[in-house]
Amino acid sequence: MTPALGFSRSGLLNRRINQPANQVLRLHLAFSSASPSPSEPSAAAGGGPRPPSGKGKRRSFWTSRTRSSTTRPRDISIAVLRSFILKRHEEYATRSRKAGTEDTTLSEQAKYKEPKVLEALAASGLRAIRYAVEVDGIGEVTAVDNNEAAVEACKKNIQHNGSLASSKVVPHHADARVYMLMHPKEFDVVDLDPYGSPAAFLDSAVQCVADGGTLMCSATDMAVLAGGNAEVCFSKYGSYPLRGKHCHEMALRILLACIESHAIRHKRYIVPIISVHMDFYIRVFVRIFTSASTVKSSPLKLAHVYQCTGCNSFHLQNIGRINSKDERNIAVPNFCPTVPEVCSECGHKFVMGGPIWSDPIHDKKWATSILSDIHAMREAYPAYPKISAILTSVSEELLEAPLFVSLHNLCAILKCTNPTMVMLQSAIRNAGYQVSGSHVDPLALKTNAPMSVIWDIMRCWVKLHPVKHRPGNHPGNVILSQEPKLQAKFSKVPQASVTRKSPRFMPNPEKYWGPGTKAGRHPKTFQMNNNRN
Repeated sequence: MTPALGFSRSGLLNRRINQPANQVLRLHLAFSSASPSPSEPSAAAGGGPRPPSGKGKRRSFWTSRTRSSTTRPRDISIAVLRSFILKRHEEYATRSRKAGTEDTTLSEQAKYKEPKVLEALAASGLRAIRYAVEVDGIGEVTAVDNNEAAVEACKKNIQHNGSLASSKVVPHHADARVYMLMHPKEFDVVDLDPYGSPAAFLDSAVQCVADGGTLMCSATDMAVLAGGNAEVCFSKYGSYPLRGKHCHEMALRILLACIESHAIRHKRYIVPIISVHMDFYIRVFVRIFTSASTVKSSPLKLAHVYQCTGCNSFHLQNIGRINSKDERNIAVPNFCPTVPEVCSECGHKFVMGGPIWSDPIHDKKWATSILSDIHAMREAYPAYPKISAILTSVSEELLEAPLFVSLHNLCAILKCTNPTMVMLQSAIRNAGYQVSGSHVDPLALKTNAPMSVIWDIMRCWVKLHPVKHRPGNHPGNVILSQEPKLQAKFSKVPQASVTRKSPRFMPNPEKYWGPGTKAGRHPKTFQMNNNRN
């Protein structure tokens, strides 16, 4: 018999829709050891007032006027958190049905408890207060920061935002790493949004999340993760990034691989919910479970990337493989690389990157569910257009295709005119393969077709649209010197055209949009002398 929970998806949506939109949070000036994050409004151009420059700790000004229509990690975090609470209720109801018991007869430990949330780097408590005020069915929200001034500001902000915030948000002055280690498996949701890399917090965070709980993690050090400082990325995340159009998706997969590497040390593993690149940072949402046997399959989810230095063709090889002769299906080390010493397309050498997460980075059913929920509650999300566009793209991505190729990059190498996205997608589908776009890049092609098929399609395109011959051993010349083994068909396939009922990508909110200058740094200014002798 299903226990009476007094909770349903439709009931939650109705309560949220009937509440007034754009609730104003009155926030106090704060100092924080962890803020301001570039994903917060105070550190991004166009996201509200910039932090004042000066020496010492960074300041963050968070006021009710900073909530504009630009991207906020808080909005998508709230959407995921609401969905997670519904998921926990459904899982609890399923367990209760299997046990054949009712809610009234369950033991105290087996009864459903509202999820506890930890904001490990709380600063002035903006996100913790929003969680408490806007998310129904949430339990205690703990806001931790290592700066006394930030904790005092957080307390004032809690008082300013009424009895609901005061009853749920609990501020603590502590080092987030130590606090999480002292509370193992205590919090159902842990939120990490540091300024820069979250690497220093991951080991304690994966131990702090309850079994089946969710870890929300941001990384803003994109210069490191996207290949600008490969040696720094390896020292922080244990992986080498590769430069290319797919660098931001690779950054997501590096972060997921890093979280997984910390989790398996404690007999735990991750299951990604949603992984997104937004504006100038990345954010992943993963569930964490405990299973000593499942951890042994972790090498099957990680792969090295071999990328050609000439034509940017890439190939993935998993770290582990399943021994077909062993009935236990235990992962064993994989064989030597499947790529030759030089690229078969252009003759250049390969460079190796990774390891990265090679399994799906999204749960498509969960993404679709979140998308339908935010459509029903659009007035509750100040950044609805942005997160709706991102989740729409996420829900359409091909999950079995790590990384992607770029239409413009393919044509730039061959120096040819561009086919339309519909034409190229149709050619891939006519060849018997799957293809989709990506939320990372509007010109991305995620496909399970091998690179040899992609280049054969481009060779056929160049035959229809010839290019001028160029002397030299350029990668494009070598590629076009080979005859295609596949005869591409560019006839339009219905699945290749996307119905534009909702946008997939939003324009930047203003000119020169991007991460602002770090507080404490004074940009150089030059005065122009207009007086001419």
